[in-house]
Amino acid sequence: MARIAGITLPPEKRIEIGLTYIYGIGRSKASQILDEARIDKSKKVKDLTEDEVNKIRQIIEKREKIEGELRKEVSTNIKRLIDIGCYRGLRHKRNLPVHGQRTRTNARSRKGPRGHTIRKLKERKA
Repeated sequence: MARIAGITLPPEKRIEIGLTYIYGIGRSKASQILDEARIDKSKKVKDLTEDEVNKIRQIIEKREKIEGELRKEVSTNIKRLIDIGCYRGLRHKRNLPVHGQRTRTNARSRKGPRGHTIRKLKERKA
């Protein structure tokens, strides 16, 4: 059972995919880390030796900003945008899409479920 950065990697997955369970590491970064550590990407997490896990851990600690540190940086960046009152900050504050997407239709994951006002009016009349 490999634990890296406080995350238990799933034992049945390939190490390239398993590393993506760590916040801040995607497929390309995972591939770069494994190349640097000289570990086969198709190897399963459960088949890693303790030495290989330590190599990966050292590379990540040395080079990458992950988990809590990265989450803190992202949240401070968003707070800064809100504090200076820029457009992106206002969009974050109002919980609307930030990068110019349309909101007349779509954007449901950001805006939440639709408010069905017409149905409520019909129920009141009946």
